[in-house]
Amino acid sequence: GFHALLAVGRGSVDRPARMVVMEYKSSKEAKKVGLVGKGVTFDTGGVSLKPGNGMEDMKMDMGGSAAVIGAVELAAKLKLDVNLIGIVALTENCVDALAIKPGDVINSYSGKTIEIINTDAEGRLILADAVHYMATEFEPEVMIDLATLTGSCIRTLGHVAAGMMTKNDKLAAQLEKAAETTGEKVWRLPLWDDYKSEIDSDVADIKNLGGPYAGATTAGKFIEYFTNEHPNWAHLDIAGTAFDKNEFAKGGSATGYGVRLLTEFIENY
Repeated sequence: GFHALLAVGRGSVDRPARMVVMEYKSSKEAKKVGLVGKGVTFDTGGVSLKPGNGMEDMKMDMGGSAAVIGAVELAAKLKLDVNLIGIVALTENCVDALAIKPGDVINSYSGKTIEIINTDAEGRLILADAVHYMATEFEPEVMIDLATLTGSCIRTLGHVAAGMMTKNDKLAAQLEKAAETTGEKVWRLPLWDDYKSEIDSDVADIKNLGGPYAGATTAGKFIEYFTNEHPNWAHLDIAGTAFDKNEFAKGGSATGYGVRLLTEFIENY
């Protein structure tokens, strides 16, 4: 039933998509926390092909899933008092005769249909299936997704902070406190319903891309649509923080952003 994830992976037949579920259980009384990660292991942009300049860095588009996997492993090694579920949606986004095209209408795990406007807005498609699966099958008390999702977030915050979107003020404060402790900065961006009309579709329940403005927020609104109205959900756009130029590599390299932040949050939740 993971129709959106499989749609993104159609252009990479020899490396089929996967939905990976990890669980670490402490005790029956412990809080249940759900983490969801975007895992596009290479992103060409699909039929809406990215420019060639810099495409070699698109191996970093699985930064959200790497952070989730790392946080689950670290929580287990530290024996934190939590019941933790980590879900990562894994696929390539490649160009092939079978690849999805702009104008296609696809299904999703939730049963809601999606109009494809741009195939390079693929991360939100695989998260649509993953967050809905998490919300309905595991029903965690808190749910956080991480994704290298939008260039818009990089243009807004650069490589200094991740964009945080949630309607839950208490959860926002908890994540901000964890960020202050670990140094992995977050900055809250709006998630107002004013932006919902940007992704309304005439031929499907929703479309995967809005207008030219507020791209990080409209991407967050898209994911929110598939959370089953979870009251304690946050989205972290880590496009600018997961991969950066630094003293450890001649070009760019992974930063590990999110592992410490999530672990600190879980430990104090």
